[in-house]
Amino acid sequence: MPSSATRRTWLRIQAVYKSFPENVRLIVSTSCLATLAALGAIAFMEAIHFIFDEIYLNKTIQSNPLHFAIGSFIAITAAALISGWLLFAYCPQASGSGVPQVKAGFWKELGFIRFREVWVKFIGGIIGIAGGMSLGREGPSVFVGGGLASCTAGALGTNRRARRPALIIGSAAALAAAFNTPMAAVAFALEEVIKDFGSRLVGRVMLAAVLGALAVHALVGPQPSFLLPKINEPRWTVYPLAILAAILGALMGVIFQKGVMKLRPRFKQQKKLPNWLMPCMGAWVTWFLGVGVFLLSGKVGVFGLGYGDMSNAMQTDIALWIAALLLVTKLIATIACYATGGCGGIFSPSLFFGAMAGFVIGGIFQNWMGLQHDEKILLAAVGMCSCFGAVVHAPWSALLIVFEMTHSFSIIPALIIGSLVGQGVTHLLARINFYDEILEQDGHILHTVAPPRTLNDWQDLPLVTIASKRPVVITDWSAESLSAMLIQHPYNMFPARTEDGLRCVSRVELEAAVKENRQPSTEQVGIARPEQVVREISDIFIQTRSGMILIIDPETDQVTGLLTLHDILRAQAALME
Repeated sequence: MPSSATRRTWLRIQAVYKSFPENVRLIVSTSCLATLAALGAIAFMEAIHFIFDEIYLNKTIQSNPLHFAIGSFIAITAAALISGWLLFAYCPQASGSGVPQVKAGFWKELGFIRFREVWVKFIGGIIGIAGGMSLGREGPSVFVGGGLASCTAGALGTNRRARRPALIIGSAAALAAAFNTPMAAVAFALEEVIKDFGSRLVGRVMLAAVLGALAVHALVGPQPSFLLPKINEPRWTVYPLAILAAILGALMGVIFQKGVMKLRPRFKQQKKLPNWLMPCMGAWVTWFLGVGVFLLSGKVGVFGLGYGDMSNAMQTDIALWIAALLLVTKLIATIACYATGGCGGIFSPSLFFGAMAGFVIGGIFQNWMGLQHDEKILLAAVGMCSCFGAVVHAPWSALLIVFEMTHSFSIIPALIIGSLVGQGVTHLLARINFYDEILEQDGHILHTVAPPRTLNDWQDLPLVTIASKRPVVITDWSAESLSAMLIQHPYNMFPARTEDGLRCVSRVELEAAVKENRQPSTEQVGIARPEQVVREISDIFIQTRSGMILIIDPETDQVTGLLTLHDILRAQAALME
């Protein structure tokens, strides 16, 4: 518990902060939150790089293959055990990338992130990635930065229902610090999280991204991720190869997404091993592949981020067989690590897949077309843009990340080609992006429709615009069915069809009924028609204690939508942003 002196000091800070005029307060709060988020991302990055370098790039260990095999096995196993125990003992929600959790926090929780999730993600991510798990640091950086900003805004007195700006400011600053790419950070925040380039938050997001980039430039240097040399003007004959590199990069992204989505539920639902041991499965797959690659080529890119091998390939070239070997093994290792619950993201791996895909295409056609080294780098850049854009369905963010790393205008046409081709491939083969599919797999359906900006337009908005379009309605009351539904869906209240008609039942009541082997007690639920508008539902909410309204199609008597007080609150919050 904080001391009385600490509480008094913090109250004085709050008083000074609240004494500023509103326009000044916005600038001050944005600057402070962005700087704090950037510092968190920088600390996360530096800790990972320092520990990984000490373990895997140590000359003593690398000089002896047996020493490397034993040392890497101990390191990655210990990292998986510690991070797995930390995640599942304190906060299972902190596993994975962190970007899906930021999106859920922005749209479902109005920007609220618990501090426990932040520190578990911070420590678990450092241990797991630095220990050799084949995952990325940028996604966790986004979560840590956004979470720090959300928690700090709460400490400054911001209501729990009004922390969306803080969350997105922290996320943008952290991503800008992670890559030193402020324009890409702005694009990612608007394109992937807010999904609105015309958002009122765009000015604050831009300021946050600039401050994040300035912070990392001052403390680390101008290029904190990996080195991508300046690329000269390419010959026109390289552009057909850019299309091939984009197709291969996008295919690698789609294979990664489908592999994770197929394996992840199986590992989550298995009962033979405790959940905290599951990351070891991914770690051992990574170790087996990583040691094999090291013995064959001397490369360690299968472990951790892989940025070292990417930088070396960009600077000194890479043989075709090594690029293909790294591509296949890194892809398998990353699928295994993410699907088994590792604490890390997908930015770094997807950029790695794309770069190696580009080098594979360049290696195949190098002798036939007389490709220069910088033209192979161009193909790698196109592959990076295509693969990352295919995984997250964010073409502008992918293009800007690669462009800002080279600052070379001559590659923009090739990057645009790669982005367009990659989006075409992924829209044919992947229904939704990686982050949204993860959320859907976990039972979270995000409603990202922004309401009108005036009160009258808001009150005249049809209910179906903001209601959940895929409500989970209980029709099977068997204990097996109820147990499976509780595992699959995280909701606190469920609509249900009973002999008395449509009702609803709480999660607590369902869990108790399953445990006691009895029929659950149900509650009254509000009923509305699809054509009704927001101004007409206040009386319906008052008449029911459940806080839930079902939208019923009068012709079919089917439930076509579900609306809760929390949905109304989320939509109204956007009016104040």
